[in-house]
Amino acid sequence: MVSTHIPRLVIAAPASGSGKTTVATGLMRAFADAGLAVSPHKVGPDYIDPGYHALATGRPGRNLDAYMCGPDRVAPLFLHGAAGCDVAVVEGVMGLYDGASGQGELASTAHVAKLLKAPVVLVVDASSQSRSVAALVHGFASWDPEVRVAGVILNKVGSDRHEALLREALTESGVPVLGAVRRAEQVHTPSRHLGLVPVAERSTEATDAVAAQAARVREGCDLEGLLALARSAPPLVDEPWAPHGSWAGVPASYPTPTCLWAGVPQGGTGGHKPATGPHPKNNPVVAVAGGPAFTFAYTEHTELLQAAGAEVVPFDPLRDESLPERTAALVIGGGFPEVYAPELSANEPLRKEVAALAATGAPVVAECAGLLYLSRSLDGRPMCGVLPADARMSGRLTLGYREAVAIADNVLAPAGTRVRGHEFHRTVTEPGAGGTPAWGFTHPQRRTEGFAHAGVHASYLHVHWAGAPGTAARLVAAAAAAAGGAGERQ
Repeated sequence: MVSTHIPRLVIAAPASGSGKTTVATGLMRAFADAGLAVSPHKVGPDYIDPGYHALATGRPGRNLDAYMCGPDRVAPLFLHGAAGCDVAVVEGVMGLYDGASGQGELASTAHVAKLLKAPVVLVVDASSQSRSVAALVHGFASWDPEVRVAGVILNKVGSDRHEALLREALTESGVPVLGAVRRAEQVHTPSRHLGLVPVAERSTEATDAVAAQAARVREGCDLEGLLALARSAPPLVDEPWAPHGSWAGVPASYPTPTCLWAGVPQGGTGGHKPATGPHPKNNPVVAVAGGPAFTFAYTEHTELLQAAGAEVVPFDPLRDESLPERTAALVIGGGFPEVYAPELSANEPLRKEVAALAATGAPVVAECAGLLYLSRSLDGRPMCGVLPADARMSGRLTLGYREAVAIADNVLAPAGTRVRGHEFHRTVTEPGAGGTPAWGFTHPQRRTEGFAHAGVHASYLHVHWAGAPGTAARLVAAAAAAAGGAGERQ
């Protein structure tokens, strides 16, 4: 174990909508503008906020999810991402004490703050209160003695008089006020059915919004006090996560759900060593979809693929009419293909090339948006036709953590491998599962989902590969085999 001191803060809130994304992103940018190397992090599975964090800091946004990756990996992942930085800012999720449904504090902001031994700054929407703010802050600060609520930032303050009333009320709370941010339209960031609009879709506006957020934070917050608080965090004693060692297994404390699927092997907790290791001589090209339609990706996935021996090459299905040269495997993550369905459908050359690659048996892995893109159609428009399914927008939001098991051997996992993931979509596919489903969900309800055949694995389930050891190495091994087979055929 290594003792490492990284100054750090967790930016939390009593509830969603309090303004923690605005404050956290503005604080990251304000620190970066002051010449500090800032490590940005987000609690939970969200993909969009880390994009704004990356824009604010110039470093990759990273997620800390105690449900998908296990509590024992939170500190190692943090240490990996924050290595060499002057300060780390961790944006929370939902309300401070809201975690995985029905599982207590698991994966809550409070849980992650305790795992990181980090002080918490509570962002309070003060727009409709004055003296009551003291009772609110007192309740959150005293609820769990292990959570150190060490400061308050008052958000959406209306006037000097309003600020004075709030500060007076909080004088006796014992929790210092470290900022008061005024209401301002220019710090607003637009949203739609799944949250904020990703940075990749609004680069100029996003840059302006982040700059405005930083200006408001600088104007209203005690940056020196916040930095001093971050530096008061104690050293973390743990080993940083390393992508090249990710298939060594999972911690013994990682929760293992009971398998509810008859006939599925029971061995292991989700960690497995790949049958074959990396293939550095082959350097198979793994093409990863990006651009405005496919913005959802965890930074660690690319690191894991590269550590396993892959050459990772991004491409944009909206603009590129062919896959990258020597593509041996394809990864298509989440995003908003429903917004870009006409453009994706119009790129017929690429759709045909994706279908041709899948027909060879090469690994083609798709999550959520990627599932829609591989379907026959999306809202009536032709897609790649790799899957025997049609996709459409629906009026129903499917949202939440899931426990799942691989029902059969596939390109990502051997049969019986258990994972924890997350669903977040307003679309459906008909049918919802193929003859060989990608996963069998075991919690919160029992059902099959997705499609797995030959080298194709397509599902609505988002999985953080740092919590599913061996996944990337297995994919790269299959890509190397596919690349070798292609060479033999030529």
